[in-house]
Amino acid sequence: MAVYDTFSKRRQRLTGDTSDVYQYEAIPKKLRVQIIHILSEALGSKQQCDAITRVENVYSLIVKTMRQEIGVFLLPPSSRSGNPFIELQEYFLSAPTFECLDVIELAFRAIDQFTRNYNYMMKHEFNERADEALADLNIRFKENGVGYQFVDGEIVRVDSELIHAEAVKPALRLLNTKEYAGPHEEFLSAYEHYRQGKNKEALNDCLKAFESTMKAICDKRGWAYKPGDTAKALIDVIYAEGLVPPFWQNQFASLRGLLESSIPTGRNKQSGHGQGATPTTVPDHMAAYMLHMTASTLVFLTAAEQSLA
Repeated sequence: MAVYDTFSKRRQRLTGDTSDVYQYEAIPKKLRVQIIHILSEALGSKQQCDAITRVENVYSLIVKTMRQEIGVFLLPPSSRSGNPFIELQEYFLSAPTFECLDVIELAFRAIDQFTRNYNYMMKHEFNERADEALADLNIRFKENGVGYQFVDGEIVRVDSELIHAEAVKPALRLLNTKEYAGPHEEFLSAYEHYRQGKNKEALNDCLKAFESTMKAICDKRGWAYKPGDTAKALIDVIYAEGLVPPFWQNQFASLRGLLESSIPTGRNKQSGHGQGATPTTVPDHMAAYMLHMTASTLVFLTAAEQSLA
């Protein structure tokens, strides 16, 4: 099932205003419906559940497991036993958040385990169907700003990854001031691009946020720089002005190289210039790495500025 970049998504990226990258307390109705569509495509629909024993058995297994776990004979709001697809769908649309996540985990484990067999629905694209379903789920989580992913058979919170908790969220908090309004917007834009799968644009906004943060620090401190200065020149300025004290610079001998090469180089090589005759692709793991590296660098710079007398 394809995931399309619609007009409303593009408009939301331009006008959206969020205080954090993800939320964790609610599974929106829109996302629940999108997940049901993925399940129908991968596990089978109501009609297939009626006609194909293997499809009915898988839905019945999920329903039976959820009944046992929450301690009921029928999943609410069902009042009678019938098609397990319908019972699961009705329950999923109204279930509390964590029970909803339980269903997602069980259902996508079933997709991963059962649909890769040709005999499941006599489809030659069975492996592709399973891989696409798992990928689509994680895309839909990101698109809806819900901070969960399906990884190695389990639903995990994104901020259970140390880097998100220790770098991304502090960066957003430190940048959420009048002085850093520009880089704050650019960093959020980088995450929006990443959530939408636009990884080249994400790297471009990483560099913008990096350069804008250094310019904001220079403006705040009255340090001179040229309007057209890029990352390398701005790094020279903040070092010359003692943002990192000289006695620390010996211990952080590699920091300058990291600042000079990591964010600008990642952006320049992957997305900053003409791509030539062969289109370049920025993989998700590269975009995520650059986002986390950017976040860590912005936390370092803003915290260092706050520590100055």
